[in-house]
Amino acid sequence: MGNRLLWSLVLTSALFAPWAAAAEKTAIQIMHQGDPGFVAAYGKVAERFEAANPDVDVQFIYAPHDAYNEKFSAAVMAKQLPDVMELDAPFLANYVWSGYLQPIKPLIDKDLLDDMTESNIAQGTYPIDKDLYAIGLTDSSVVLYGNKKYLEAIGARIPKSVDDAWTREEFETYLEKLSKLDGVKWPIDTFRGYGIKTEWITYAYGPILQSAGCDLIDRKAWKSEGTLDSDACVDALAMMQKWVKNGWVVPQSAGTNQFFAEGNPAALALGGHWVYAEAAATMKDNIVVLPLPKFGTKGASPNGTWIWAITKTSKHPDIAAKFISFLLKDKEYRAYVASQSGYPGLKSFAAESPLYANGGPMAIAFEQASKTAVSRPPHPAYPTITSAFMQAADEVFNGGDPKEALTSAAKKIDEDIADNDGYPPFGDAQ
Repeated sequence: MGNRLLWSLVLTSALFAPWAAAAEKTAIQIMHQGDPGFVAAYGKVAERFEAANPDVDVQFIYAPHDAYNEKFSAAVMAKQLPDVMELDAPFLANYVWSGYLQPIKPLIDKDLLDDMTESNIAQGTYPIDKDLYAIGLTDSSVVLYGNKKYLEAIGARIPKSVDDAWTREEFETYLEKLSKLDGVKWPIDTFRGYGIKTEWITYAYGPILQSAGCDLIDRKAWKSEGTLDSDACVDALAMMQKWVKNGWVVPQSAGTNQFFAEGNPAALALGGHWVYAEAAATMKDNIVVLPLPKFGTKGASPNGTWIWAITKTSKHPDIAAKFISFLLKDKEYRAYVASQSGYPGLKSFAAESPLYANGGPMAIAFEQASKTAVSRPPHPAYPTITSAFMQAADEVFNGGDPKEALTSAAKKIDEDIADNDGYPPFGDAQ
């Protein structure tokens, strides 16, 4: 009986030893979005990280790009936040104000912190305490891509720098000429195909309003009425509505790649930096990168992208930070991001990205970062700000009255801020 019991214990121990060893690993959960290429890249980084840290188990939680915020909200409701979350930079103020994130300066490798560009620091900083809550390998921008053959055919001037950008008058004159040029189906692709479930409308079209002399909200009083529905914003959105009505803009139903699709049916594209890699692969030397036009007295361009943060509820913030640091330094990951025309957010990555160096094909995009970049409003009400503006813009592009649409959007934004008592201490910080 004693021997039988001993054998049973030995057998039980042998059977469950692997499980016990696995259970001893520290699990960290990473919530992220991204296309299949980036998802695969993250998986390979995790494999290399686990090989270097065999006591850690990296678990990924994938959320589709256009449903990311909804999935994160569900995790909040279920009180099951991940250790690491990828977040879209303009939502950072809301997440920090809500108590979801913790400062990362004490956690991330110092050489990475010292390596951040100014725009990278700005997109990860909470404006109230000026502390850093997130970091990324990249930042972002939108440029105007042009088909060199079409532009030469209409005699368009090719700007050589941000300071030399087209004026509103030049831009609309070229759109008119392109609309009559053989081979051009649409003068411009503004990527309406991204729809209203992403950040695209606010991200890409907001700078058009800012260049025209207005904004989504007054950034001192934190009030939208009188700003978003001002004459300057109404005029800017009416201008874009005219482009749509004239048939100059690729319709939403046509998808998001008409600039570099077979036959190049769109002559211009208001597109993110990420468009370059795929467009250049098919268009070769026929692609030209231009700064965003000046729609008023000054230029404006967007910045901010998906960056990495550590949640306040993480039980292993040190390991979470170790993974983020590993990811941002991983050579194979950096090479993949560079191949996708990733916009540098670290100085060392910029040195590895000749695309953005002086004289490089995307040098103008990097120049915009220091001369015309305007962050989206860093306020806890940003989810409402972007939602209201995107709905207004979509309504206008479908024939709605610009003044009515923007007045309604401004009212929604101000009501949200009022309902939250001004999101203190934001109201007290000015």
